[in-house]
Amino acid sequence: EDLFSPNVNITERQKLEETLDNVLSENEALKTKVRDLQNKLESFQKENEAKKVAFSAGLLESGTGHTGPTNIPKTLVYKKVFSNIGGVSTAPMKGAYYFRFYGTTMAVSLLKNGATQCSLHAWKPVSNGNASNSVVLTLEIASYTSFNGFLIFPLETSESCMSYPVQYVM
Repeated sequence: EDLFSPNVNITERQKLEETLDNVLSENEALKTKVRDLQNKLESFQKENEAKKVAFSAGLLESGTGHTGPTNIPKTLVYKKVFSNIGGVSTAPMKGAYYFRFYGTTMAVSLLKNGATQCSLHAWKPVSNGNASNSVVLTLEIASYTSFNGFLIFPLETSESCMSYPVQYVM
C-alpha cells in the first residue's frame, strides 16, 4: 500500500488526533490534581506553623520555698516561666498534650474536668526520696494549664476533648 494515499493518511490522522485528545484530557486532569495537592500542602504547612506549642514553668521566681500544705484543692500559679512557645500556658489548639511533674515532699494530683488523671505522693524525711508522674491529656483550644507540657500532635474536632481547665491540686 502507498503510504501517501488519502486512505492511510486519514486513518492514521484520526488515530493521532484521538490519542492527542486523550493525552490533552489526561494532562488537564493531572494539572487539576497538582493544583489541589499544592493547595493542600500550603494549608498543611500553615497549620503546622501555627500549632507549635511548648511551655515550662516553676512555682517560684527563684530559690526554694513551700506551697501548702492545704486540705482543699488549690490551683497553683507559676511565677517563673522558663519557656512558653505558643501562648501563655494555654492550649492554642485542640490536641494531645504531655504533662509531667516532679518533686520531693509533696502530694499532688492532675485534674481534668474535676476528675483526677494522675497523682504523685512523695515524702523526704531524711533520704533522697523523690517522685514524678506524667500523663498525656486531650486539651481543647484555650484550655489553661500550669505544668511543663507540649503538644504531641493536633486532634480532629470530632475526637474527645476537655472543656475545663486542667488544675494542679495540692
